[in-house]
Amino acid sequence: MPGFTLTGRTPAAVEEVWKLLFDPTRFPEWWAGVETVRTEAPDRYTMWPDGYPDFPMPQSLRTERDAGRVTVSCQVSDIDVVWQLAEDGDGTLIEVRVDLPDAEAQRLPAQRDIIHRSLDALGRLAVAGG
Repeated sequence: MPGFTLTGRTPAAVEEVWKLLFDPTRFPEWWAGVETVRTEAPDRYTMWPDGYPDFPMPQSLRTERDAGRVTVSCQVSDIDVVWQLAEDGDGTLIEVRVDLPDAEAQRLPAQRDIIHRSLDALGRLAVAGG
């Protein structure tokens, strides 16, 4: 299964980052390529990508607050994105693991770019107090 891991750090407290990860309605504010989100239930939402208003993509959301982890799984492409938070002094260390099925391997470079930009934007927004 192709995949990659990226890490970043933000001076924001873990709680500020968690607030942005826990609430999918906030994803369009920082997750690159996400235009609109509609929640279905606490663990499910639908995302519409930038520029594709007629292409809803159901997602599942699993949060593990005690572990500082949020897992987003695309129900269309079977791509899993795991956001892991850890205290780092006064700030937060953010690790993101992305796993793609073999059938989606050609999307690896684009996914790496999206997650890199999203990781940076998440950290900046958390510093601003979300």
